[in-house]
Order: sequence, then C-alpha cells, then structure tokens
Amino acid sequence: MNEKLSDTGRKAMLDPLFATGWALVEGRDAIRKTFQFSDFVEAFGFMTKVALYAEKWNHHPEWTNVYNRVEVTLTTHDVDGLSSLDAKLARKLDALCEAMHGGA
Repeated sequence: MNEKLSDTGRKAMLDPLFATGWALVEGRDAIRKTFQFSDFVEAFGFMTKVALYAEKWNHHPEWTNVYNRVEVTLTTHDVDGLSSLDAKLARKLDALCEAMHGGA
C-alpha cells in the first residue's frame, strides 16, 4: 500500500522533478507536466510506452493528448495525494521522453 508523501519525502522526491519541468497543480496534491513532440505519431508512441509501465505498476496517469502535446497529471487516488509512485512514474516519463528525442 502506498502512503502519502511526508514533508521530508516531498522535498527529496519532488524537488528534482521540479527541476525538469514538473509543477504542482493548484488546488490539488498533484504534479503536472506537458511533453512536446514533433508530431502526433511521436506523441502517441510516447503514450504507448508510458502505458506499459503504468499498467505494470498499476498506477495510471491522468493525461490528454492534442496533436504533438501530451499533458500529464500524476496523483495517487488511493491516498488522496502524491506518493512515491507518482515520483517514480514522473522519472520514468522524463527518461522515456529523453530517450525518444533528447528532452521535453
């Protein structure tokens, strides 16, 4: 079972993500980032790769896709806020994006 991040855990896990473009969502205990790609096919390919990890880890993002952009929001509904699983998935999304085209 996941637990909501403590104040210490939040700083340790979220500060590195803020440095890569993730931001807190106003009014929610969640983080959000928009990933930009060259076209729809690349954006959809990214979503497909993410979906494999999301299913494996049983942690599914809230996301939207408009042409070459994928906006992702992460929060753990079971704990009504951010958990270490959100930080883990955010790091994986950053790594997948980087592997695809060298950055977000």
